[in-house]
Amino acid sequence: MGEKKTKIVKTIKVDVDKCNGCRACELICAAFHAEPKYSSINPARSRIQVIFDPINDIYVPVLAGEYTPAECAGRNKYTIDGKEYDECAFCRASCPSRNLFKEPDSGLPLKCDMCESDPPLEEPKCVEVCLVDALTYEEREEEVEEEVQLNEMEIGLESLVDKYGLDKIMEAVARLAASEKE
Repeated sequence: MGEKKTKIVKTIKVDVDKCNGCRACELICAAFHAEPKYSSINPARSRIQVIFDPINDIYVPVLAGEYTPAECAGRNKYTIDGKEYDECAFCRASCPSRNLFKEPDSGLPLKCDMCESDPPLEEPKCVEVCLVDALTYEEREEEVEEEVQLNEMEIGLESLVDKYGLDKIMEAVARLAASEKE
């Protein structure tokens, strides 16, 4: 059991009523996370996706959340303004049943990191470029129980193990280690 600590919780609030679907948030996110930074723009690498309903002209920005190794056990349906939506449409998770929030080349899960950088930014890039204030950044203090969090590399390794199995990953690491020594 962890101990209680006060920490700053960072959130991006989404106001669907204000979103006009410009997708600037997707583009800046993809560019910011490119290697090297701003060297390319591939919206499939964005940690935010704008879901669009053309019939009702509704845009819903969805931020990438935690990776989940299994599909949902039960899928709920949502009705908004008379139109039915599958739960997956608004889900933040990267999972085996869809390609949303997965790195297109490697298939590794993507997660919103609030544009972590050194030096830190005042606010995430998607919030900075949102001209209609559909995305707003907020920090608040919250008492939480501290627990161990997986880092980006551990999440990627966990995803590869889920996909290929530990034995194949260990074999690949051993081959890489042997080729490094040569």
